[in-house]
Amino acid sequence: MSTAPPIRSGSKTSAAISNTWPPSVLVRGKLPAVHGIRFLYLQVLDWPGFDVDIPIPKKAQRIPELLTRAEVRRILTACANPKHRMMLTLCYGCGLRLSELVSLKVRDIDGERQLLRVEQGKGAKDRLVPLSDTLLAQVRAYWRGYRPTDWLFPGRTFAEALSMTSVQKAFTQAKARAGVEKIGGIHGLRHAYATHQLEAGLPVHRLQRLLGHQNIHSTLRYIHWVPDYREGRGVHDLIAALGVGHG
Repeated sequence: MSTAPPIRSGSKTSAAISNTWPPSVLVRGKLPAVHGIRFLYLQVLDWPGFDVDIPIPKKAQRIPELLTRAEVRRILTACANPKHRMMLTLCYGCGLRLSELVSLKVRDIDGERQLLRVEQGKGAKDRLVPLSDTLLAQVRAYWRGYRPTDWLFPGRTFAEALSMTSVQKAFTQAKARAGVEKIGGIHGLRHAYATHQLEAGLPVHRLQRLLGHQNIHSTLRYIHWVPDYREGRGVHDLIAALGVGHG
């Protein structure tokens, strides 16, 4: 057994050890590293007296550079490939995550009830998202043009889904062609969906269901991004308001 002296919080040794942790250990997302350090001293080195306060800074609360309706319109218009434009339109029009977008299948489109089924979204939970008249018409036009059989947005063959990298690249290129210089990837379309719905007065609890958030606090952060929020009915057809065609 080790006879190393105990290290107490506030001691010179404690301060020395705390000050030697690399910055990467002390930032958000590094808790496993902190636990690993404690395991090293308590279990491997057998220092039962190890009691050092390891400072973990609070997570910085930053508001992303949100896309306006005009910027979303420019991005979609700048996307020359009809398939890619349909993907970006559906991503914005339904507030989808990238992983959910590439996982969509033809059978997930319920034209009769005008619903999009998102299977096994984040948290392994299915949900239904309304398809507006304009969005459903564009999805049907896309299907007539490409005739996908299984995956709604197939890759090189109909048997495989398009990769997330390809979709992200399509968004980045369209944003560049549109001259939109705001920082952020395709997830910005989901943020835009949420903030534009709130700006139109969509109740927070409804937005939570549409976005597939398990915790209401994940949805409430959008309220801080829309200072003049007033609850109302919300906008069901965001795509019609953009006036972007898919011909």
